Amino acid sequence: MISCTEFIPAYSELFKYLEEKDGKAAVIKFWEYLSDNFLNNLRDLVKEHGLKGCWMYWSHTLNEEAADFTMELDEDKDEFKIVMHHCPSKGRLAETEHAKPYRDYCGHCDVLYRRVLEPLGFEYDIDLSRCDRAQCTVMVRKR
Repeated sequence: MISCTEFIPAYSELFKYLEEKDGKAAVIKFWEYLSDNFLNNLRDLVKEHGLKGCWMYWSHTLNEEAADFTMELDEDKDEFKIVMHHCPSKGRLAETEHAKPYRDYCGHCDVLYRRVLEPLGFEYDIDLSRCDRAQCTVMVRKR
């Protein structure tokens, strides 16, 4: 079975192709399509469990991807946080010698998850300032 990480370089190349063909708006439109059509599991978990649904979703997906991360769920403060110490996707792209990564590869995490969580009554904030080191921080709060 092919791991999900095997597709990372292909995703990066697709994002570059879409932008070269039709501009950044085409990339964002594709990310929105993915969010709307393939993140129903996150949407359903959060609808049923609130912020705990975020914990359930990402504890599964990030472990499946073998990410180095820390998660915090504070139900009293209505906050969920992910600190990504090393993102395997961005890390893999940085190690790829035969292709240059899409310049805004990490932007997909902003578009995909914001599009799911904000309509459900949550604030979604992502700090991508450390993407060059395959690190980021996600904060989700109940509005």
